[in-house]
Amino acid sequence: MYIITLNLTEKKGEAAAHMAAHNEWIAKGFEDGVFLLVGGLKPQGGGAILATCDDRSEIEARMAADPFVREGIATAQIQEVSPARADQRLSSLKVAVA
Repeated sequence: MYIITLNLTEKKGEAAAHMAAHNEWIAKGFEDGVFLLVGGLKPQGGGAILATCDDRSEIEARMAADPFVREGIATAQIQEVSPARADQRLSSLKVAVA
């Protein structure tokens, strides 16, 4: 499982021009079963993604394909998480909790 943050750069003013493509990219992540949650970071802006995938290189390639990352509007920080415990409310997530 991965927690990914999208941190805006000095080019954040160009985000509106790429928002439709970014939203299509997000939709594809959900369609592919990789994205579990996507949302905005408050109050600073940017975004966060909770993703599941067996191969980190696939996550890295997916993030590089994000129009915001590709155009330099945001940088992606990928943090791998190895869940050890989860609340029952998260039982629907595709994670192997030890």
